[in-house]
Amino acid sequence: MPELVRRHNFGIAQGYELGWSDVGQPWMSVFVWVVGHVLIDSGLSHLRRQVLELARAHEIEAVLLTHHHEDHSGNAGALKAAYGLPVLGHLATQEKLATPFRILPYQHWVWGPADPVGVTAVDAPFEAGGHRFEPVHTPGHSRDHTVYWMPEHGCMFSGDLYLADRIKYFRCDEDIAEQIVSLKKAVLFDVDVLFCAHHPQRAGGRERLLAKLQFLEEFYGRIGQAVDAGCDGVEELMRRAAVLESLGVRAFTFGNASARQMVKSAVRCIERTRAVDLQG
Repeated sequence: MPELVRRHNFGIAQGYELGWSDVGQPWMSVFVWVVGHVLIDSGLSHLRRQVLELARAHEIEAVLLTHHHEDHSGNAGALKAAYGLPVLGHLATQEKLATPFRILPYQHWVWGPADPVGVTAVDAPFEAGGHRFEPVHTPGHSRDHTVYWMPEHGCMFSGDLYLADRIKYFRCDEDIAEQIVSLKKAVLFDVDVLFCAHHPQRAGGRERLLAKLQFLEEFYGRIGQAVDAGCDGVEELMRRAAVLESLGVRAFTFGNASARQMVKSAVRCIERTRAVDLQG
């Protein structure tokens, strides 16, 4: 079975790029990060043996989770069980990982499930493994999404907040308005190195976050204009706003992730905002 375990040296942090497939090359990879004796995110459960080994080799003392998604939390329970490591994250991550959560067939195939694990909730700066971290709640990609800022090093462990300057699809539960607010939070920090879980940036991290913010604001604005013009239905909105579908991703995920989901998220947020305005 093809497995990807590739080490990347980022100076203060070591990134381990992980991927798995039972046929052909891995469809996606994800990074876990080691800084000092801290592991940020725990990777996919399909590569549990490798993650346990790298945690042992680096003498990991604590695990920080950016959010509960299975490619980030997949080995947190095993790390806690094997080595007694504390697992830290947002209160909403604690709540989500207290019990098993359902994932779809494509998620089982690409990443594997995440076991429940006890998470210690953090919402203020803390010390771990010889380093100081400042958690910043950045919902939108998920309700519990959190980034970790290290001011003395100018770096941010950003989970799935960034991903790319211009993204092509959302999962069905993402909230574009919350992502915009979260990106506005993140760009207040003078980020140089951006430890993204899928597309890390060795320099210019704040500029990359600004580019993503600009893209989402422009996308949201286009959908708003199409709604104002009387467009009705996702297909009509996509045509009017010139949104192209990611057909391969949509088919592979059975519609769970797609450009349609980005449009639907924008419409939900527009309707929510207007409902609040009417009440006010």
